[in-house]
Amino acid sequence: MYQINQIADYVILRLSEGGDKTLNSLKLQKLLYYIQSWHLAFHKKPIIQDSFQAWVHGPVNREVFDRFKDRMLFFPIIEDDILDKEISQKISDEDKLHIDLVLESYSKFSGVELEQMTHGEEPWLKARSGFRPNERCEVKIDEILMGDYYRSRLQ
Repeated sequence: MYQINQIADYVILRLSEGGDKTLNSLKLQKLLYYIQSWHLAFHKKPIIQDSFQAWVHGPVNREVFDRFKDRMLFFPIIEDDILDKEISQKISDEDKLHIDLVLESYSKFSGVELEQMTHGEEPWLKARSGFRPNERCEVKIDEILMGDYYRSRLQ
């Protein structure tokens, strides 16, 4: 397993290499969530040590939020924001393949589109159960439910 900022750095690196200029905090949060979700679905274990909470705008990891809170929708996250420039050498080839496949599927969407997607999916909806649409919520999204839900989408 990796710290969430290690995976965030790898995502920033990969998208920067691909010329993606649309990466902001909202989009990064959702990409990290999908990386974790699909790893739970395929491997039945997390790739990221940290958890996600069911915030108003979708799944959010507090540590990544704090790191990029000045980059919400309007300011892109760029290669200069990477904390560990050697991150690509610290992630296994198998895990890089997983991350790259998730990025291939989801990075074409904007942060707002990814937010809308998560708003229709059971793990986020269940964690927000009982909260009004714009009410603050810091309930942790259940990883078992994440794995089961995304695994069910494979069938």
